[in-house]
Amino acid sequence: MSDPARPEDLPKPDTFETPDADARTGAEAGDPQVLTGPSAAPSGTGAADPAPEATSHSPLAPLRHPAFRLIWTATLVANLGTLIQNVGAGWMMATLTPSHDMVALVQASTTLPVMILAIAAGALADNFPRRRVMLMAQTFLLVVSALLAVVAFMGLLNPWTLLTFTFLLGCGSAMHLPSWQASMRDLVPRDDLAAAVTLNSMSFNLMRSIGPALGGLVVAWAGPATAFALNAISYTAVIYALARWNSPQEPRALPPERMGHAISAGLRYVSMSPNLMRMIGRGLVFGVGAVTLLALLPVITRDMLGGTATTYGVMLGAFGLGAIGGALGSPRIRARFSIETIICGAFVLSAVGTAIVALSRYEALTVLGLMIAGSAWVSALSLFNVSVQLATPRWVVGRALSIYQTATFGGMAVGSWFWGLLSDVIGIPGALLAAATVMVVGAVLGRIWPMPDFSDVNLDPANRFSAPALRLDLKPQSGPIMVMIDWDIPPENTQAFLAAMTERRRVRIRDGAQQWALLRDLENPDIWVETYHVPTWVEYIRHNIRRTQADVESYDRLVKLHRGPERPHVHRMIERQTVPLTDDTMIPHKLP
Repeated sequence: MSDPARPEDLPKPDTFETPDADARTGAEAGDPQVLTGPSAAPSGTGAADPAPEATSHSPLAPLRHPAFRLIWTATLVANLGTLIQNVGAGWMMATLTPSHDMVALVQASTTLPVMILAIAAGALADNFPRRRVMLMAQTFLLVVSALLAVVAFMGLLNPWTLLTFTFLLGCGSAMHLPSWQASMRDLVPRDDLAAAVTLNSMSFNLMRSIGPALGGLVVAWAGPATAFALNAISYTAVIYALARWNSPQEPRALPPERMGHAISAGLRYVSMSPNLMRMIGRGLVFGVGAVTLLALLPVITRDMLGGTATTYGVMLGAFGLGAIGGALGSPRIRARFSIETIICGAFVLSAVGTAIVALSRYEALTVLGLMIAGSAWVSALSLFNVSVQLATPRWVVGRALSIYQTATFGGMAVGSWFWGLLSDVIGIPGALLAAATVMVVGAVLGRIWPMPDFSDVNLDPANRFSAPALRLDLKPQSGPIMVMIDWDIPPENTQAFLAAMTERRRVRIRDGAQQWALLRDLENPDIWVETYHVPTWVEYIRHNIRRTQADVESYDRLVKLHRGPERPHVHRMIERQTVPLTDDTMIPHKLP
């Protein structure tokens, strides 16, 4: 247990809330039930619900904002370097070993780190300045790329050394991605968010339409080492843009969460949000199936088409060109169809494109299949990303995105390895047709896990909680804290109250409450007591300021069930040891 401390060690009540009429009773006015947004209760498939993001049909609308335009332009250069590097790595592995699964592991080694590190990176994105996190990640990528180029020029690369470097590059990307994705709402307003996410995908695929072909030429004329060196140089563009960006500084009245607690909070929030779970589940299935073409494309080019490094670059360019078409058409498609319809269509198109490549022995037909699969790729992944962002409040958006990326990229990593292994057993066409079947299954899953449509729900902070005036001086880490809320419920409101409390329990636990319970007074059955614990006083403050504007209406409905002119009374208690920790004397039981 913590000892009393100086008052200045504690967050001040007016630092982060505006006191309200409940300050006298200490009622948790900002602690209503959350069940109205996409991250709360499951919703039906419903009809298409045009989102505010779809009101502007121009996919280039976010470029009106200078900061976004600067960083987006820099990412074009970095993406070009990455794609040239990918061609060099893929083709070098194909020349170092004839094994299909080793070639596929190049793709897996870059996506596996996202599965391993993304959640920790999301916690960093939510607790520290995102611009600083991105600068550190980009600097790391620059150093690793430069070392890879040096080792390649010296002729010291072997298959496992190459996989080690690509794995480290994947680690840098894993640390960068959550902060970059979560920064979209710092760079553009909500109405341009969907277009901004799509433009991010488009920037990569725009370079994919020329980068692989250029990479093929670089590899053919100058060798893979030169491709690695060009990638290292490309990172300087993003570092420069981030250094120029005057990112908004969010006020942080509370200290950052410890890494373990931050990761647990993110996992808990997502696990208690059914719609987020279905988005992540569908993203996992899509990643497993859709990555097949990219993972096996080097051996598809070499063995099925008899192509060279230049041909491989052209094939990657075809995939990127299809993705650009999908990105440009996304705003109008989102305006006309529900999200589930678009996602289902993306699964089907990806299956069709994969099947065409499996059956093709001609470059032109393979290009067609890759373009179809590329358009499905960007349509699905950008829509998954936007849906997760709009379903998540700001305090946890980095972690929610990182969990989504962990599932999707984890599926890609596992899929890359599995399809490569399967192709060694049943051949490349058989593996591609099996992957196409998985994508059809993913479309059918929409009947079980339908995607929710965009919502106008406001997930901004409610700012209705007021920290109470305490007569004990507490440190931020003082605790554990037990909270009890007294409810006076007339008999006719009991069933409605219990239903509301079932939902309230989920939200309490989602936002950090432990050992939640609802008790009924045996002598006065109209009195109900809601109880829960939090580890420390600062966690109690954090638990309450996580409420959003969307929570207010449902909480007000719950208060209407309460009898009396005043709101429910809240007791905040700190646990204290009554027996010294060194005293292990057994207390004898009394005989009856």
